Amino acid sequence: MTIEEQIQYWIEAAEKDIPVAKSLFENGHYPWALFIGHLILEKAIKAHFVKDVKQTPPKVHDLVTLERRTTLSLTNEQREFLLKVNNFNLETRYPDFKMDIYEVATKNYTEDYLTKILEMYKWLKSKI
Repeated sequence: MTIEEQIQYWIEAAEKDIPVAKSLFENGHYPWALFIGHLILEKAIKAHFVKDVKQTPPKVHDLVTLERRTTLSLTNEQREFLLKVNNFNLETRYPDFKMDIYEVATKNYTEDYLTKILEMYKWLKSKI
């Protein structure tokens, strides 16, 4: 795969996840909607990684670790947001965190974060 094809792959994969996140939210599966939101941002950042580093991205899921290896210029607020979104990956996957996210991920909480995730995704996509 060329660099351009890899970039396109990550963006197309993120785009396919957007309706999944929305559907999960609409059906009350709030922790899973946030988990997919994390994946959306991860894939967008991996597209930037490929664009900037010209390599296949590492198999890591930490958004800040990935972002720091790109040329993206994030504000402190954006980076803090990514740190929070990182928790949606961990808290949904691992049993010792899993119950925490089920308590926190109310409809309003999830709607707020999902909206912000999709806004950040649009911003990341605009920078490709």
